[in-house]
Amino acid sequence: MSDQENGLQEAPQWLELKLPHLLYTDTVQGLHATIQSEWDSLRRSACQTAAGRALWKHVIHDPFADLLAGETYLKSFHEKIKNDRLKNARETSGVILAVRTLWFDSKIEAALSSFNGEGQVVLLGAGMDARAYRLSCLKESEVFEVDFPEVLEVKTTLLKAATETIDGPLHPIITAKSLNRVAADIRNNDWLEKLQISGFVPEKNTVWVLEGILYYLSHSHAMQVLSIIADKCALARTVLLADFMNKPSTTLSNSIFHFYSDWPDHLLPSLGFSHVKLSQLGDPDAHFGLMNDPLNLFNKLRSLPRSVQTHPDDGTPCCRLYLVEASGLPSQSNQ
Repeated sequence: MSDQENGLQEAPQWLELKLPHLLYTDTVQGLHATIQSEWDSLRRSACQTAAGRALWKHVIHDPFADLLAGETYLKSFHEKIKNDRLKNARETSGVILAVRTLWFDSKIEAALSSFNGEGQVVLLGAGMDARAYRLSCLKESEVFEVDFPEVLEVKTTLLKAATETIDGPLHPIITAKSLNRVAADIRNNDWLEKLQISGFVPEKNTVWVLEGILYYLSHSHAMQVLSIIADKCALARTVLLADFMNKPSTTLSNSIFHFYSDWPDHLLPSLGFSHVKLSQLGDPDAHFGLMNDPLNLFNKLRSLPRSVQTHPDDGTPCCRLYLVEASGLPSQSNQ
């Protein structure tokens, strides 16, 4: 199997990890030491995601991913990729994250285009997401990042440190029309109120982005969040972009995940969304040239009915990640 089929670059570029000098400044080292010592697995997952984006930079343009990920997560993630590369593995560490990121990027752009470029974008569980700095399609949109106060505080301080790098100032420039950071826990009942206090207007067309967050929530919390968003279909054009795990993905012995849905394309219409499109990794809109090997895990899963939860060949669980776009309009909600 060639590197191209696995979405990889030439081997030497993967075997060597070059970290920017900025990661070794006192400020940045101190912030990432705090992350290591004080944050739980949910909060730290933000840095793991940033590390994946940094190490798949040949397909994802995110100039701040290294900084937001930190040395520990970059080295750990790189080691996994290097081992996969040396073993000529069919699935390389980070490819799911890369495809997921590109899928969300493309769907955000398409949704805003359907709004004629104007609208609000709400990132729930935003973590170390840097889309407000890297997506030009946000130039006419107000962006809201919702996450724990300590996550947003560290993120803001890290981005400020980027202006002082000896590598040559990165100077974070917001590509969005505006960026508002909203300190809130979406497991609580007050996050929507805090969002509105920060300038969110329920009557404006909105793209809701729930990337890599739903499965960390309990079933009741996840359903509450989805129901709140669905209710907005009665007020404005609403697009939900989210990824869902199926049950086998959350029931593995070492799983830290909770919420799952085997059929999100049935669940979301029951909440009030009028249109739902579900994609699996490797589908035409969830591929991006990174999953060409017909025998990789994702293409093998796509060939099986979604109701099958155990692979007939080897008895392993059929762990699926669904990428889902749902939408609704006021007129349709009121019919």
